[in-house]
Amino acid sequence: MRAAVLTSVDGAFELRDVPDPVGGEKVLVRVRAAGVNFADVLVRRGRYPQMPELPAVLGSEIAGELEDGTRVMAFTSGGGGYAEIAAVERAQVVPLPDGATFAEGASFLLTFLTAYIPLTRQVRVRPGTTVLVYAAAGGVGTATIQVARSLGARVVAAVGSAEKLDVCRELGAAEAYVYADLPEDLQVDVVVDPVGGELFASSFARLRPLGAVVAIGSAAGAWAEIEPARLVGRNVGLYGFYLGRLLRLDPELVGTGARAAASGARSPTFWATRRSPRSTCPSSTSATLRHGVRSTASTTLRSSTPA
Repeated sequence: MRAAVLTSVDGAFELRDVPDPVGGEKVLVRVRAAGVNFADVLVRRGRYPQMPELPAVLGSEIAGELEDGTRVMAFTSGGGGYAEIAAVERAQVVPLPDGATFAEGASFLLTFLTAYIPLTRQVRVRPGTTVLVYAAAGGVGTATIQVARSLGARVVAAVGSAEKLDVCRELGAAEAYVYADLPEDLQVDVVVDPVGGELFASSFARLRPLGAVVAIGSAAGAWAEIEPARLVGRNVGLYGFYLGRLLRLDPELVGTGARAAASGARSPTFWATRRSPRSTCPSSTSATLRHGVRSTASTTLRSSTPA
C-alpha cells in the first residue's frame, strides 16, 4: 500500500510503498480521509512531547470503509492514518453517520471527544450552565461550543482576534469577545482552556462557587502552579483532560464516548451546520503553522509525492 511518510523533522512527506498492516485482533480500514491535527504539526516540527521514531506514518484519526463496505471513523492509537489502509482497535471504530462525508468524519473524533468527554463526564454540563471557551475558533473550541450548546449550556467565547468572533456566534455562542475585552465581572460555571499561560491562571477568579476549569492544552505557555488552598477557599475545582493518554489507559471508555458523541451528531442538520475543516494535504502542515490555525483539517492520499 501507499503511505505519506515523514522522514525527518521539518521534512517533506514522501508518498512511499510500505507493507500492508496485519489485522489480527484489529480491524482493517480502507482509509478515505485522515485528520491533520495540531499534534501532527508539532511532530513534524520536532516539538511534540512524545516524538515518534522517524521515519513514521502519522495520522491519529481516519474515516473510511471496512471490508464489508461499512462506513466508519476511527482512532489509530498514535499513528498510521496517512496511509491507504490502517489497522485499528475494534473499540475505537465508530459508525460514520449517513449525512457525513469522509472528510468530516476524519476531523470529528479528536476534537469533539476532547470537548464531549470533559463536558459530560467531568464537569457534567446541563441546561443553565454557563461555559467560557478559550481559543473558541480553533478545532477544539468550535467543537466545545457545539457540544455545550447541545447540552443546553450558555456559551461565552473568547478568541485572539476580532475576525474570529463571527464564527463563534454562528456556532451558537451567546457572547464572543477578544481576550482583552472579556468583562471584568464575567462569572461562569465552567472554563474550557486549551491555551494555558496567563489565561489559565486568571480563569479561577471567573468561576462561580462549585465551578471548574478544564485544562486541555497549553498552547500559550506552561500552566501556573495552583495552590489547593486557593481552590478550597473559592469552592472551585480543576480538571485535566488528555485524550491521547486516556486512549491508552481506557480505550473502552473512549470508544463508548465516541459512539455517544457520534450518536448525538447523527442528524443531517449537524453535519450541514458544523464548522467544516479545510481540505488539505500533509505537506500543508507548514502553512498551518505559519497561519496560526489550530483546527483539524483532513487529507486524502494523492498519486504523486506532496511537495
